Amino acid sequence: MSRRDNHLEAEMPDPQRGATLHNEPGLEGHGDPDPDPSANGQLRRQIEALEEVSRAIVSDLYLEDILKLIVMVTAEVMNSNICSLLLLNEKEGTLEIKATQSVSEEYLNKPPIRLGEGIAGMVAAENRPVQVRDVKADPRYANKRVAEKEGLCSLLSVPMCVKGKVIGVLNCYTSEPREFTPEDVKLLTAVANQAAVAIENTELLVRTRIIQEELETRKLVERAKDALMRNLGIDGEEAYRRMRRRSMNTRKSMREIAEAIILADVGEDDAT
Repeated sequence: MSRRDNHLEAEMPDPQRGATLHNEPGLEGHGDPDPDPSANGQLRRQIEALEEVSRAIVSDLYLEDILKLIVMVTAEVMNSNICSLLLLNEKEGTLEIKATQSVSEEYLNKPPIRLGEGIAGMVAAENRPVQVRDVKADPRYANKRVAEKEGLCSLLSVPMCVKGKVIGVLNCYTSEPREFTPEDVKLLTAVANQAAVAIENTELLVRTRIIQEELETRKLVERAKDALMRNLGIDGEEAYRRMRRRSMNTRKSMREIAEAIILADVGEDDAT
């Protein structure tokens, strides 16, 4: 019997009592059924999951640890036996697994998925969620042998986006056939976008750090060049050429060579 039939039956008069439940004395205002406690519990777990992901993003954890926590929390709240996070390698045009709570070597060693191929590749290329009732029976799914061995059945795959740009895909697998609800899609999409923000922030920090290090290296090289020009009576081009030659011969970076020259120059100044 459907939920609608149950509801209609509850509204019909009881022939032995001659009144509907809603009109029973002493129950005014209590006609609507109580909210489903299991639904409330699921909603609470979903909110807690999003909060946990948010805390991880602003924490001091390394990106790898953040991504692992995201897939573990997502797998738990989605009742998924495997959850995986794949990032787009723009240079190669492939999606590569970067985090999963699965310990299966075969799943972890799955080959990268080309953009536009398979379910995840299609999700990334078209920037839209896709769900599959049984990946083993879907011709678009690329790793049926792994799915059979790991007992994978239904799949919900959503894009990870930052400012409209897809940077990866978040997958949730179940071991039994499942129809994912709109709420499931919204939850996984929210988690995926939070993960995307964490990745983007980390990449921005890395790029900023690299730029800062490059600027510091340039300053050190200029100081070292000035020291060589002053001490050896050579021009800037020759000073730089000597530094480059020493870097190649010693297999040390230009920064290390510059720091050594500056340190030696400071030592000579102190000696005088």
